[in-house]
Amino acid sequence: MKTKRLKVALLGGGSWGTSVASLAARNADVKMWARDKATVNEINKNHSNEKYLPGVKLSPKLEAHYKIKKVVKDADVLVMGVPSSGFREVLEEVGPYVRAWIPIVSLTKGLERGTDLRMSQVIEEALPGHPVGVLTGPNLAREIMAGQAAASVLAMDDDIIVKQLQKVFNSGLFRVYTNDDVIGCELGGVLKNIIAIAVGMGVGLGAGDNTRSALITRGLAEITRLGVALGGRPETFAGLTGMGDMLATCISEQSRNHQVGIQLGKGRKIDEIIADMVMVAEGVKSVPTVMKLAEKHQIEMPIAADVAGVIAGERTPMQAFHGLVRTLAGSEAEPG
Repeated sequence: MKTKRLKVALLGGGSWGTSVASLAARNADVKMWARDKATVNEINKNHSNEKYLPGVKLSPKLEAHYKIKKVVKDADVLVMGVPSSGFREVLEEVGPYVRAWIPIVSLTKGLERGTDLRMSQVIEEALPGHPVGVLTGPNLAREIMAGQAAASVLAMDDDIIVKQLQKVFNSGLFRVYTNDDVIGCELGGVLKNIIAIAVGMGVGLGAGDNTRSALITRGLAEITRLGVALGGRPETFAGLTGMGDMLATCISEQSRNHQVGIQLGKGRKIDEIIADMVMVAEGVKSVPTVMKLAEKHQIEMPIAADVAGVIAGERTPMQAFHGLVRTLAGSEAEPG
């Protein structure tokens, strides 16, 4: 018997949202919402989104709209690909149109400023009663859309729903694993962005691969401490959503957060770097919230603290880098 294709509503027209929408369109009926009418028209007519995914052909089955109600009202699954700064606002906008109890999956690797909440928690607050999950991992959109092999993790605490949704996102060489540690998976995606900025600063200042390797390794220890204090499981941070995502973000030229770090290391100011970017670097937005959480839970995060100092203009990248090198000189068994 032929299984019914699920109807998926994906909100957000950036690189990763567009990529997930195109991949899922192979397995489900996908409608995507973007604010920009020109983007919507381009996706429908040319099957492309040149602003965010230059040279990439999208699934011809993908349907885009700029009216949010049309995308959401009949959906069996809602996928949120909206930056953290506008995440709650969009959820509140779709609230009147979303069918009861449908699963909501977040693609966003950020924290909400002011509340310190993860995106899954924002969903639970704004649209209570819906099963909530996150799709996260070492996922560079352009590589995946070029057909290169990649793996991601769909994290939910409902074993039945997660297995059904796994079939929606699993596509060709894009392999999707499941995990019930929503907190750990989500925090891995958020926290590694800050370490990627630190590694990028080192690269911008001329540091070599040995330094980069040390920063990545000590950075992983740092984010694991905070992640576990916030309720994640330590083994999650050794997997795809922790170490895997951190490696991709810290070494790839496609990583926005890594590029921010490189530009900071070269002496540019954060405001001018952000002004030149088409897409959001969530690590920049997350730094103040992460430092607040670290202080609240009494977790030492010296690498993140140095990144926060540079972004706030309180120290130069060179001063921070000297601090990072000193940090690496302690006992490996100790924090810092």
